[in-house]
This record gives sequence, structure tokens and C-alpha cells, in this order.
Amino acid sequence: MENETYTCPESMSEKAAQPFFPLTITGKILLGFLLLAVLIVVISWNAISNLERLNRLTQSILSTDVEVIDTADKMIDSILAHELYARRYGILRSRDMVSLFWDRSREFEQLMDIMTALSKSSDVPLSRLRDRYAEYKKLSAQYLQNPGSFSGRRYQEEIKKTQDEIIGMIKAVSMNARRTQNEKMVLTAKISSDAFRVSWILCVSGITLGAFAVFWITRNISGSIHQLKHATREISEGKFDYTSIIHNRDELGELSLAFSEMTKRLKRLETMYLDASPLTRLPGGVAIDGVLRKRISDGAPFAFCLIDMDNFKAFSDHYGYAKGSEVIKAVAKIVECAVNNLGSEEDFVGHIGGDDFVVITVPERFKAIASAVIERFDREIPDFYAQEDRERGYIIAKNRQGQEMQFPVMTISIAVVTNQYHVLVDPLQVGEIVAELKEYAKLIPESIYVVDNRRAEGARAVQDVNVIPFPQKGTKAAGE
Repeated sequence: MENETYTCPESMSEKAAQPFFPLTITGKILLGFLLLAVLIVVISWNAISNLERLNRLTQSILSTDVEVIDTADKMIDSILAHELYARRYGILRSRDMVSLFWDRSREFEQLMDIMTALSKSSDVPLSRLRDRYAEYKKLSAQYLQNPGSFSGRRYQEEIKKTQDEIIGMIKAVSMNARRTQNEKMVLTAKISSDAFRVSWILCVSGITLGAFAVFWITRNISGSIHQLKHATREISEGKFDYTSIIHNRDELGELSLAFSEMTKRLKRLETMYLDASPLTRLPGGVAIDGVLRKRISDGAPFAFCLIDMDNFKAFSDHYGYAKGSEVIKAVAKIVECAVNNLGSEEDFVGHIGGDDFVVITVPERFKAIASAVIERFDREIPDFYAQEDRERGYIIAKNRQGQEMQFPVMTISIAVVTNQYHVLVDPLQVGEIVAELKEYAKLIPESIYVVDNRRAEGARAVQDVNVIPFPQKGTKAAGE
């Protein structure tokens, strides 16, 4: 990712000290500047006191309200996972499901401790939440010990009622945090508005004592407070892309940096909740489309790599959803490690969903990254298979038509589209080409990457595609 460079210029006090305090000065000018100094002290006191309040409110939002909302969401995910593992145990009678259930239970209790520490002034009684969760855990423990003693309907009704109450209380805590956050944002706007108004009045009063002094005051204090007021209003309206830059090495600059950090954090949280994959935490389709559009609009050279696993559905159907999720997370780590080791900060890794990943890099690096992904994938993925399946080289599972057939050990196909040889004008065009390449790659029963080297519009992909198997296979396409 590109790094922004922030350079602080000379502070207001350093600029103002040279013209405001000459060695030779008449009594009248001295008296005028003494009066101006009083006004400056009053203005500074007003600005600093309000800025301190704003800073405290900002820190409170970041360290308390946002954390409470995030913790509440994790608690809801955890309690839903409880029921999932309990239901799986009732069906599969697997002790692994019991172990996962209690892991989630410990996670939920840790989150409750965090929530208790963060929500000391919450209107929602967290002690009641603990009591209801204790009842929920007790009921679940009885079911896990003897699932046959509970009818399905009875268990569903009892567990659903308790679970809904717990989720309701968690949502109440989250709503309370959101309400508090909104109130604080409104309060920061009011504080900024009041500080701006008072400072402006004092600055206008100082015009009679020295136009130059008033100019600096209005420029460095009133102007800065106006920017902060505007920034507060923009952020309170949910415009997290807004950035307020104040070039002062004082409380105004600190508050500006705090606002920038707050907007970045809120933007990241918003993106995470709306777009990121809940399994891999990688950016999703919206972020992928945004990065690709920017690379296209900038005219910068890029390589768009679509990574897809072959025979993943058969593996997931055969070994179960949880095992499939482990494979997806493992592949996400493989791709991230390859990009971190062989790419740069400008390279991008995304997760479209399911077993599809995306890497956006430059043409000079995609071969090394693709080869590293293939090499590690082929080395590590077989370990996810049972020993007998791994030794046999395939599993027996049903296809989409319900017929049993042999599915080899998973391989990986990487389709690569670059703008080296022809102009790409739209993400839709990239998507069509990469989809065509992926279908071609999946016809080859090994881990490979295929590259689009078309030099003119209208050529068929399969005719001009550059097929490059993993180098250890010892084969390359013509022209390589």
C-alpha cells in the first residue's frame, strides 16, 4: 500500500515570535502588544481547553465505543457457533465438535470479561448476561453429555429461547455503545463550533491592536478550528474518507492526527464489516474492484491473478465444512506469504469468496509469486487428506449429478491477465478474460498458472494463452 508522508512545517509560535517581539519597540507598541498578548492568552486557553475535550472524546470513541461494538459482534458470532457445533455433535457424535464447542465457550467468556471492562457504565446489566449464559452453557452441557435424553424439538425451543435472550442483551450493549458514540460525535461538533465562535470574536477585537497579529491569529487558530469543525461534521455524517490536515506542531496538529487515525480506523472497520471475508479477513469484492479500477485509471502496469482450487468442492463434501474452511484459511496464508516475501507494499491480496483469491501485482513479479504459491500448495495441501486417501491419490465423492466418482488430490489453477501487450479499460473486461483463462487452466490436471499474452483485441484466448506449468514439471509453452 502507498505510504503517505506527513511533514510538519514550522510551528505557529516559531513563525509568530520573530515579527511580534522586536528588540526596539515604543511604549505604545509595547502596550498594544501586551494587550494583544492578553487576547492571545485568552484565545489559546479557549482553544486548548476545547481541544483537550475533543481529544478526550476522540480517544473515548476509539478505546471504548468502537471496541465495545467490535466485541459485541464477536460475541454474537461466538454464541451462534455454540449452537452450530452442538447441532453437529447431535448429528455426527464427534468428540471434535464437543471440543470446538468448549473452545467457543471459553472464547465467549473471555469476550464477556472484555465487555465488562469496557462497559462499566452500560445501562445493560452484564451480570444478567453472565447468568443467562451460565444457564445456556449448563443446558448445552447436559445435551452434550446425553443428547438422547433431549428431544430435538425440546432442545431447539429451550436453547433458542436462551440464545435469543443472550443475543438480545449483547445487541443492547452494542446499541448503547453506538448511541454513546453518536452523542460524542455530536458533542465534538458543538465544542468545535463554540470554540470557533468565541475565538473569532476575540480575533476581531484584536484587529484594533495590530492587523498583522490578528491575521496570524485568524489564520493559525480560527482557520484551524474551522477545519476541525468541518472535519467533525464530515465524520459525524459518516464520510470517513475525509482528511483534515493542520500543519501545526501543537494540540491542533495532534487533534488533526487523532482525527485522521480515527477516520482510518472507522473506515477499516466499516470495510471489514461490509466487505471483508469473515473467514480469512482479506478484502472482498468491493475492495478488489476498487484497486483494479485505480490501476486501470492510472495506466500503471499490473498483473491480475485469479487463484482457484481444483476439486475443492469434492474435498469439502467428503471431509466436511470445517475441514474445507481450514483449507481456505491455509491457502489464504500461502498466498499472503508469497506476496509478502516476493512482492511489495503496493501488491494487493483479496478473497472473492469460497476458494477464489486474487493477487494484483506488477508483470515483473507475478511469475515468482505464482510459482511460490503452487510449490507450497502442492507441498502442504496433501497433508489435509487422510493417509489412505493421500497414498491412493484420490477420494471418492459424489459429483453435482449425485454420481460417485474419483476426485484427485486438489491442485491449484492461477489465471493471469496483464496490460503489457494490450489496453485494458474496464474491470469487466479483465473479469471476462480471466474467467476464460481459468476454465482453460482447470482442464489441465496439475497445478499451473496460465498467462494472457494477447497483443491485439479479438484474438481467441486459448490460441494466444501462455501456459506455464510449475517449473519443476520441466515444461513451458512456446515462446517462454
